[in-house]
Amino acid sequence: MTDAAIGDIFTSALYIVLAIVVIIIVPSLVIGLVVSTFQAATQINEQTLSFLPRLIVTLLAIIGFGPWAVSAVLDFTREIYANIPFLIG
Repeated sequence: MTDAAIGDIFTSALYIVLAIVVIIIVPSLVIGLVVSTFQAATQINEQTLSFLPRLIVTLLAIIGFGPWAVSAVLDFTREIYANIPFLIG
């Protein structure tokens, strides 16, 4: 196994992790920004008003993109297992 092969596997794994995290976190950040702007404009400082919408959007993102994320990780794992003979030898 060469250093280039290890680097390629590591790069692919980081790309998958980054894609999954971005898909789940970015909608929550956008909703948090919208709610914070609304709170600043109306001067309402209710903690549940900032927490609950982000929680709901995060859960919806996990429900919506969860199957894709699981299939991406499983495909990556299958690819690693299938390429073991080529990586070793």
